Amino acid sequence: MPSPSSPTAAESRRVIGFVNAGHFVDHLLMLVFPTAVLGMADEFGLGYGELLGLSLGGFIAFGAGSVPAGWLGDRWSRRNMMVVFFLCMGAAAALTGLARTPVQLAAGLAVMGLFGAIYHPVGTALLTAHAHALGGRVGREIGINGVWGNLGIAVAALATGGLTQGFGWRAAFVLPGLFTIGLGVAFLALVPDGLAPVKAAARTVGRLPRAVVLRAFSVLAVTTVAGGVVFNAATLALPKLFDERLSLLTSTPLGIGALVCAVYGIGATSQLIVGRLVDRHTLRSIFIPLSVLQAPCLILAGYASGWGLVAVATVMMFTIFGQVTINDTMVAKYTDDAWRARAYSIRYLISFAASAVAVPLVAVLHDQGVGAFPGGFTLVMLVLAALGGSIFLSSLAFPHRPDEVAGTVPAAAE
Repeated sequence: MPSPSSPTAAESRRVIGFVNAGHFVDHLLMLVFPTAVLGMADEFGLGYGELLGLSLGGFIAFGAGSVPAGWLGDRWSRRNMMVVFFLCMGAAAALTGLARTPVQLAAGLAVMGLFGAIYHPVGTALLTAHAHALGGRVGREIGINGVWGNLGIAVAALATGGLTQGFGWRAAFVLPGLFTIGLGVAFLALVPDGLAPVKAAARTVGRLPRAVVLRAFSVLAVTTVAGGVVFNAATLALPKLFDERLSLLTSTPLGIGALVCAVYGIGATSQLIVGRLVDRHTLRSIFIPLSVLQAPCLILAGYASGWGLVAVATVMMFTIFGQVTINDTMVAKYTDDAWRARAYSIRYLISFAASAVAVPLVAVLHDQGVGAFPGGFTLVMLVLAALGGSIFLSSLAFPHRPDEVAGTVPAAAE
């Protein structure tokens, strides 16, 4: 590996640009399947719950792969790990589009998840390191990066709906996969290995009392588990929820995809807004008001239909997406750069392991119900609302640290 060298401002901006593009395609490819499912039933002869279950291995791999990916990013090369991510996840997506049996489809989704696991621990650590090097605000860069990821979620719904309706579900995997490979080739050519931004986080972390760090990470553990289930379940379920309850507005895959895309696109702005706010205010002061909205919105989504559902879903996704920025900023402000990729890998392992639970959770609650409670999305949303309530309760225990805000004098945490 080349000797480390400090990047220029232009090089850091280029790296951040590719990291943002990586977030876009990572979420796009992982969420092609929930919309493509709407066009697969006839070919595979399986129901919604059965088809959705085929993605379980992909989400398990998406979580489990984050730990070795983070370790390799810290010990080998974050840049080279991103090259592997772009090229291999793109190739896996294209091959998944060629699947002929449910087993092949499940295998393809699992390989996509395995290589997709590289992005979050490695890409986020790369992002925060270069944000520090630019002298910029980490929260702002995390927020912008989050918007790119959520635009990937939004475009996944729209592009998959359009491609499935126009060319069949296979094109919805193959074309984005080829696009991702192209990004990998460009990244390999334009971003040299060995760029090492000056580590700027050690001073901040070093002066924090151990009890404060443990308290923050205890809260992060709760929000990561509960938020991981809520995030994945909501993004998996929304296309089918709209398919069932918006029949008077639209009934085509493209129409449903367009509405889901609009909801995700508006919701994605929360990460930019939250990212800017956490650079100007303490995390706790943003965390509490954002989390208090989540459970009520999930409850309302369980009963709404028509345009009312679209409105409620938009606010619901705004709160869910914004929580991701809060969680990522916690890691950025409470860890040192030397082991930040590993810290992110553990955070994402927990998050994506919890996310994997969302697949059978949605399938079982929707198709079968529980006990006396009939199946359907009302039950799904009520269960998610209980998890959303736990996120709000945990926010009340998060430390109050005025010195989190740039330019303030360090103060004791409360």
